[in-house]
Amino acid sequence: MPSPAAPAHTRTRPWQWLATLAATASVVAGAALLDTGAGTATATPPARTPAPAAAPAPGAASVPYPLDCAGAPTTVVRRASGDLDGDRRPETVVEVRCAAGSGTPPSGLYVLAGDGKGGARVVATLVDPAERLSLGALGADGGAVTAVLLGYSSADVPRCCPDTRETVTWRWRNGAFLRTGKDTGTASGAGTPGAIRGGPTPPRTHRA
Repeated sequence: MPSPAAPAHTRTRPWQWLATLAATASVVAGAALLDTGAGTATATPPARTPAPAAAPAPGAASVPYPLDCAGAPTTVVRRASGDLDGDRRPETVVEVRCAAGSGTPPSGLYVLAGDGKGGARVVATLVDPAERLSLGALGADGGAVTAVLLGYSSADVPRCCPDTRETVTWRWRNGAFLRTGKDTGTASGAGTPGAIRGGPTPPRTHRA
């Protein structure tokens, strides 16, 4: 007895096989994507190389300074550090004077740089002791050196009590330190007013 024909809804047609294959391929591709994402999320990032340590500023203690102290030792009064010439290495600016038992000896203001052997050397003189000045403040910031210079309006003013005050700035320009500033008159606490000359101080160049 011949078998009855299968009902229409149970027959498998070619387009049904194609749909089944497409769905299976989609599932496999999705699983592969999930596996790839999981692998990426758990990967260990590469180790970062630490940045090199910044070079230390030159020390000021053992530097021979161009000061004539008649055998007396020198004293570092103030210091400040910063990159003054843009080479990403700090320089040190120091106020130095002779160690005296009384009075206020004149100061020298010097720029120190590394000597390549772990020490320091004087590369520029910003204030010479022969100018008979001392400092009231010192700073190094933004590539500039700023100082308050204290001086005397005349030879009659006692050397203990400077009576003029000037704020000056030095910046490295074309291989030299260019000085600009302006007199600000009588120094704080001075007994005798000094002459106020006014106007900017003419630029002065100090080569390294």
